[in-house]
Amino acid sequence: MAYPGSPAARLSDSAGGTLPLLAYLALATMLMVADQRGGFGTQARQKLSVLAEPVWWLAAAPGRLAESASDLVTTHSQLLRENETLRQELQVNASRLHRLAAVAEENQRLRELLGGTRGYRLSAKLVGITDIDLDPSRQRILLEAGSSDGVEVGQAMIDAGGVLGQVIEVTPRRATALLLTDPEHAIPVQVARSGLRTIAFGTGRTDQLRLPNIPQSADIRVGDRLVTSGIGGRFPAGFPVGTVERLHPDDTRLFVVAEARPAARLDRGLEVLLVSNTLDEVDVGPPVPPPAAPEAPPETAAETPPETAVTPAGDDAGPAPSGTRRP
Repeated sequence: MAYPGSPAARLSDSAGGTLPLLAYLALATMLMVADQRGGFGTQARQKLSVLAEPVWWLAAAPGRLAESASDLVTTHSQLLRENETLRQELQVNASRLHRLAAVAEENQRLRELLGGTRGYRLSAKLVGITDIDLDPSRQRILLEAGSSDGVEVGQAMIDAGGVLGQVIEVTPRRATALLLTDPEHAIPVQVARSGLRTIAFGTGRTDQLRLPNIPQSADIRVGDRLVTSGIGGRFPAGFPVGTVERLHPDDTRLFVVAEARPAARLDRGLEVLLVSNTLDEVDVGPPVPPPAAPEAPPETAAETPPETAVTPAGDDAGPAPSGTRRP
């Protein structure tokens, strides 16, 4: 059954849906033309992007925080590793520096020891100290060389400062030396300024020597240097022994007693020099060639008959002429 008016109603529904579409198309066309002519769309997008930037920053914040935390942890671990590496290098360099300082001190000590023998024609042997005598009444040291190394009883012992003592006992591998300040030790000395000769005795103290029985008229003063005189042949002459620090009369008031400070460093050092005067060490120079035979005068040479050939043994020949020999 057909109803009148139904087609008209369907026409009005379709027209109502098309008109908004056409309006949207017209608006879009106008906006495109306006954007093309005046660039309004670009300005609108810029303003909208400014407004949307905080939203983007908040959206990216968790990622940035996570990346920063990762970098912080990585940087902290890297710094710890670098600090550990630098600490190890510092320890190694410090140990090397200490070793170099020890070597430098040893070289300086050896240089001073070797410098103590300049100007002398002596045999010198560098020997290390291995032990000391702890007995307070004796002052002796043990050396790390013996008779197998050429050490002999009576060899003088010096250091960079001066005379230390002498060797009193020798074994194949070790030697015992008596220090200068031992109460049983005495050494002939000479005042370097005046030439006065006397004897210095040990007192048992490492900082004092005693010179008794000095005549009151002797030329000796406080501050005079004492050197070995060479008398007796045990100690080579000229080595420093000590310095006079005090002069006072003895109990009888007839002589003067001098007290001197040893020149050697008795309580320091790890090496000593053993010196001795030996004929083998004296430099006597190259051997002198034998003198040349004198040349004969010209007239004598002219009168001498020429030599003849030597006659072989067994030939029946007469006596040899002058100037020839038979084999």
